[in-house]
Amino acid sequence: MSNKEIFETSKEYMPGGVNSPVRAFNNVGMNPPIIKEGKGVYIYDEEGKEYVDFVLAWGPMFLGHCDEDVVEAINNTSKSAIAFGAPTKLELDLAKFMCETLDNVEMVRMVNSGTEATMSAVKLARGYTKRDKILKFSGCYHGHFEGFLVEAGSGVLTTGIAGSAGIPRENIENTLVAEYNNIGSIRTVFKEKGKDIAAVIIEPVAGNMGVIKANDEFMVELRSLCDEYGTLLIFDEVMSGFRVAYKGAQSLFNVKPDLVTYAKIMGGGLPCGAYTGRKEIMEMLSPMGPVYQAGTMSGNPIVMAAGLATLKKLYNNPEYYNHINVLGERLEKGIKEASKENGVPVVINRAGGMLTLFFTEGEKVETYEDVKKCDKERFVRYFKHMLEHGIYLPPSQFEALFLSVKHEEAHIDKFIEVFKSFRG
Repeated sequence: MSNKEIFETSKEYMPGGVNSPVRAFNNVGMNPPIIKEGKGVYIYDEEGKEYVDFVLAWGPMFLGHCDEDVVEAINNTSKSAIAFGAPTKLELDLAKFMCETLDNVEMVRMVNSGTEATMSAVKLARGYTKRDKILKFSGCYHGHFEGFLVEAGSGVLTTGIAGSAGIPRENIENTLVAEYNNIGSIRTVFKEKGKDIAAVIIEPVAGNMGVIKANDEFMVELRSLCDEYGTLLIFDEVMSGFRVAYKGAQSLFNVKPDLVTYAKIMGGGLPCGAYTGRKEIMEMLSPMGPVYQAGTMSGNPIVMAAGLATLKKLYNNPEYYNHINVLGERLEKGIKEASKENGVPVVINRAGGMLTLFFTEGEKVETYEDVKKCDKERFVRYFKHMLEHGIYLPPSQFEALFLSVKHEEAHIDKFIEVFKSFRG
């Protein structure tokens, strides 16, 4: 079957033909290629076309597709353990490794996705503080949990909808929204509602309105306000964890979070997530405390094996991060030079192996308002041009592209050459 035939048939059995909205490529006005296999930096669709992958399953494939060590861990474990819904040593091994190698991680609760990690962390914060309200930032996406979809990034921003149907008003009323990188905005919110705020949740390096790093001064003030009002600070490192650095985005700031959420890379490509933090907070979770959260597949042995193989490989090979930073610098510099040649104005934001090309006449993109001014129509033309030439990118102006350990200079140079031929 062709890509088109598979996608059209899929629409009969799955809403929109997909299991996650952005995959439908509605935003770019075309049918998606149906991916069949991947190895290293290459993926192949059902028609046999090859692409250099800069999506990497939206971030998780940091080691490239089907890394040999991760595949071996999955294969070896699956011979004797698939699922038990019971304690295993593998979940201890991964939790212990995370506690020993990451900052501000004293205890871990495994879950099955980034959304589950962030929603559970918020519930834990509410239970710990005995408050109801949370503060998030416009343009940040923390999964599809009810209160998170107010002024969200990612697919919500891509599709241009205000949030989502099916959410009770009272859930939305407990979500406060401030402006990312705007100190005045957070001061105002805390002055008005600070005593009611259980937690602030933030992407310290935002990746769901495109890549935007929080300003140092902004983060210091945010921590100070949380301390002043007894509010917990949650770092959503679902995307940035183990990617911008092994210890994540929090290593870029002189600020300590109270809770940290992880997913994507920590599962080695399998469904995985975790929320972590200070022992006194984590011990509020059942069966030790009154905050109930459970999951049949949480700590699944195959997922734990893949995650442990991935994190150990990253921890034991710090040169991987230097490799990706060098490639990231090469890509950023090459795009800027090509932009001058082809007359297509862009702003490039990068944090390690995360990068976004913003099509804008502006000099910088630092806020959600800056993001919304970008030229979405030009992005669509750029996306189609790159895909036609074998470069697979996220189909949204408001997402990040990713680099893996398996990317090499030749892949970066191909990207730059294809971009040079784009005329806007």
